[in-house]
Amino acid sequence: MTQATTGPRRLPENPDELEVILATDCGSTTTKALLIEKIDGVYRQTYRGEAPTTVEEPTADVTIGVVNAATEVGELAGRQLVDENGLLIRPARGNVGCDAYISTSSAGGGLQMLVCGVVPTMSAASATRAALGAGAIVLETMTSNDRRKPHDRIQRIRDLRPDMILLAGGTDGGTVRHVAAMAELIAPAKPQPRFGGQYKMPVIYAGNQAAIPVVRDVLGNVAELSFVENVRPVLEREALAGARDAIHDLFLEHVMAHAPGYDKLIEWADTAIMPTPGAVGNILQTIARTRGLNALGVDIGGATTDVFSVFSGTFNRTVSANLGMSYSISNVCAEAGFDAILRWVPYPESEKELRNRVKNKMIRPTTIPQTMEALIFEQAVAREALRLAYVQHKQFATTLAGVQQQRTIGDAFAQSGGQQTIVNNLKLDLIVGSGGVLSHAPRMEQTTMMMIDAFEPEGITVLAKDSIFMMPHLGVLAEIHPQAAMDVFERDCLIMLATCIAPKGPPASGKLLLKYSLEVGSRVVEGELHGHEMQRFDLGPDELARLKLVPAAGYDVGAGPGKPLEREIRGGMVGVVFDGRGRPLALPSNTEDRRALLKTWNQALGVYPGHNH
Repeated sequence: MTQATTGPRRLPENPDELEVILATDCGSTTTKALLIEKIDGVYRQTYRGEAPTTVEEPTADVTIGVVNAATEVGELAGRQLVDENGLLIRPARGNVGCDAYISTSSAGGGLQMLVCGVVPTMSAASATRAALGAGAIVLETMTSNDRRKPHDRIQRIRDLRPDMILLAGGTDGGTVRHVAAMAELIAPAKPQPRFGGQYKMPVIYAGNQAAIPVVRDVLGNVAELSFVENVRPVLEREALAGARDAIHDLFLEHVMAHAPGYDKLIEWADTAIMPTPGAVGNILQTIARTRGLNALGVDIGGATTDVFSVFSGTFNRTVSANLGMSYSISNVCAEAGFDAILRWVPYPESEKELRNRVKNKMIRPTTIPQTMEALIFEQAVAREALRLAYVQHKQFATTLAGVQQQRTIGDAFAQSGGQQTIVNNLKLDLIVGSGGVLSHAPRMEQTTMMMIDAFEPEGITVLAKDSIFMMPHLGVLAEIHPQAAMDVFERDCLIMLATCIAPKGPPASGKLLLKYSLEVGSRVVEGELHGHEMQRFDLGPDELARLKLVPAAGYDVGAGPGKPLEREIRGGMVGVVFDGRGRPLALPSNTEDRRALLKTWNQALGVYPGHNH
């Protein structure tokens, strides 16, 4: 007999036995539920529903929102998922119940952490990478060379009230004194966690293993200590997995267990609940690993922009907490400058008008553009928010500090010493965009153009968007059934926008940059791309083409300067986009010339059809 259960039930040893999977993402305002079903041997996302998140008073029980969202999905699917007692029905029998329930969460502000390290560019940077990779918001990174007085730092730790603290420092067998000094700042602060005053602050120690006795002696009475592998055991290597796993475990045991109703949610779920950004990172790493890709993901929200990347198997995540499209729009304008935003506007717009638009958005942050001019302005701001977030990501995703780099004599002249970013646009295969301004743009061409302008892809790059921000659900699904997550990711989550072809090299108006031929079935199209020119070729999301590129001397499409390249490519909703504007992208300084070019490019791609400004 089918019965309602609260879990955690033991999942079948063979994940292919799972026929119906319910997945939720408990956000700070909305709980989104998806139904994933096995159809003809392939997993598909079939129905979705949502309900307000109920983590705050008067309900103060997150499972009520989950039940409401699951009930809506069930009604749409014609499948009873919840019984009369408000419990999920498992396993599935006929059109009743589901075989597994999984969830992610960012309710209550997500997972908030304080990171403490010794050297900013070494142990502290590695610890920050571990925290961000686990899906945390890093409130602050505190280091031993901080210029503030000890009592100011102690007060700061008290004021922050993080969910947990990650302490690192020293290579194994290295400094103990500096690690002890950081521990001695945490001890007198007696930090109190955000949720529930009945337990001690969790502190994860991921530093010099020789300092464990000292850390235990200093913090043993004021914190709940966890000891894991050093995030920087030697200068040449990072080891982040131990710290990330401990963060996930403590997130469940402490943060989630003390948030309203989460003890029940943990019981219901068939696998560990993941912080939403951690789950997004998980699916991006899964697709990069299984497809052998270098991938970039971005989620631009109202207040923050998250950037995720996987290059040569190395994962990085950054959170630009001051770059967003509603609550943080004034920060974007302040950081980028009004000139940088106005350079994307193809018609006369004064700085005063721009300031008024920003103020209106701050007064009513949830409004959407009502006119074409307002839409163009908002998408101009989005370009700068994404560009700045990507700059910050590249500065963070670097080779390890303190490691001797092997360099040729040419490198010595070409670049200064120190850390180098591992982000390489010429080796980037896939960019996935999500967040309202990208996912809900009125035209796919607008999303495509925003992503090309902001990230400046080089060579051959596939552009896609997350249809309904499904990536968190799929990130946690990848934990129990990676193939199911890939099936849904490629068939239902991603909307293929375009394949972008952009020669790397200086912008040169009118100069021949590239000769190309596209072979689609029996049809062959040949053409040339010149400087400051954009072209669009229609090729559907399910169509393949054989692409041959012959770049001009000094221009690189991925095989080296001036070297030809041949590859099979897939189309998208926008098709194939040839971008001859040069890399790095530089718009003309003359206002009239710039506006004329913007109009030409927008017309070439059909970005704002019918707009005559």
